[in-house]
Amino acid sequence: MTVRFETDLLVPGRGEPIRDAVVVVDDATISYAGPAPTAPATPEATTIRAPAVMPGLWECHGHFLGTRSLDFTRLSLEPIALRAARATADLRAALDAGVTSVREVGGLGVHLARAVDEGRVAGPHIYAAGAILSATGGHGDLHSHPLSWVHEFGAAGGELRLADGPAECARAVREQLRKNARVIKICASGGVLSEIDHPIHQQLTDAELRAIVEVAGLADRVVAAHCHGKPGIMAALAAGVRTIEHGTYLDEEAAAAMRESGAILVTTRTIVRDLLDSKAAPPYAMEKLTAIADQHAAAVALAREAGVTVAMGTDLSLSGSDLPVSWGRNGHELPLLAECGFTPLEAIEAATATGPATLGPQAPRSGQLVPGFDADLLTLAADPLADLSVLADPARITGVWKAGVRVKG
Repeated sequence: MTVRFETDLLVPGRGEPIRDAVVVVDDATISYAGPAPTAPATPEATTIRAPAVMPGLWECHGHFLGTRSLDFTRLSLEPIALRAARATADLRAALDAGVTSVREVGGLGVHLARAVDEGRVAGPHIYAAGAILSATGGHGDLHSHPLSWVHEFGAAGGELRLADGPAECARAVREQLRKNARVIKICASGGVLSEIDHPIHQQLTDAELRAIVEVAGLADRVVAAHCHGKPGIMAALAAGVRTIEHGTYLDEEAAAAMRESGAILVTTRTIVRDLLDSKAAPPYAMEKLTAIADQHAAAVALAREAGVTVAMGTDLSLSGSDLPVSWGRNGHELPLLAECGFTPLEAIEAATATGPATLGPQAPRSGQLVPGFDADLLTLAADPLADLSVLADPARITGVWKAGVRVKG
């Protein structure tokens, strides 16, 4: 099937926008994207007219957890089947928000991806990590539970896997690869929503980090490193991780190391803003969040100024539009990037063309409206270069196509 998109504005994802443009989709692939005067004739095509056309959004840091609470100790107390059922609605919310691809960095995504690929559930492409790997007592631990419970949760397929020492870290990576994880997620520093640990502290040793990166690399997978503090950032970069998630205490030295290694910063401004506004996190988390919020914004701005490659991520995880930090709010990240100094084109590139690179060798041909790339694209009711908030409002995202098939509108 051929579909022809005629638009006042084509935003290709990377490069300059094109006015008075045409995009032609043949089945699941883009065959033309460029000026209308040079577009091929397509007499048999279905024609779609829209004010603006752009690639589908890449959510590079989300969690399909199916939970209704930011008290993550509840993860082990609710049946996984219940949470998976909730998460199917989150898949739909992601599509409606213009998200056609998700790099899911810890959650139920490894299982949901199969249901989506089978066509049984509507959802974006999912490139999932499986369980989050953490040191005992680290950001991925449930500090108020008996340690044996947390180990049992991980062994039973839960989303948190504790691992100590290089050998155990290597085994934990292999367990995720056994689930067909497309990326490996680790906690290289402390965090905000965990109870006891400090966001600045490094939590995996250099030897543990190297073991994780090595085993992941044997399977052509890259490692995404949750990092707030600089010690964890520098150690993770030295070990060869592909992405730094959050990067709160990024400074000039760390930015230079990211440029040298080609690592990508995944931003997650949305969760910071949502939690500050809603105060929905537990008190211990709100205290830590308040302490790092301004620093995080400054770090994202510094990354841009220093020439670090940046990809959009939100850290959304909750089920239900009545809640903050919930799926469907993904496009809020783009105006927040603008607050950190990004131009509209830069923010859109972070949210589209850069996304596949966060997967390394697992990257699909996606994120750009370029011939030969996957036909994942959006039609918009208005010009996003004039107002990025268009992408924060699902009602103004008038159509969503995934692999050439219309999934919204």
